[in-house]
Formats: sequence, C-alpha cells, structure tokens
Amino acid sequence: MKACDNNLKVILKLTDTMIELAIKGDADREDTGCGILYGMLLDSAYKLKKHAEKEKQAHIKKGWWKKD
Repeated sequence: MKACDNNLKVILKLTDTMIELAIKGDADREDTGCGILYGMLLDSAYKLKKHAEKEKQAHIKKGWWKKD
C-alpha cells in the first residue's frame, strides 16, 4: 500500500474516534462550554471524514488503493 493511502486510512480511523468521543463527551457533559467543544469536534470530524473519503475515491479511480 502506498504511504499516502495508508495515511488516508489513519485519518479515517482518527475521524471515527473523534466522532465517538464527541458523542460520548456530549452525553457526559455538565455545562454548555463542553457542549460547544464537543459540537466543534463532531463538526470537524465529519468535515475531515468527508474530504478523506473523497480522496480515497480519487485514489481508487487512479488504481492506487489496494483492497483492505
């Protein structure tokens, strides 16, 4: 696997972790400041994930991406 593809896989795993933490953190929060923080984390994770998925598809079309 190319290093660039591996890096995309790591980003996708990281964004999944970010989403899980944002959801858990929001459920556990005790004030609005944390709610804002977890909302920002969730929003950022979704934006990063969307862009990483787009790049993954571009790599698949180029024939670079190897099946997992």
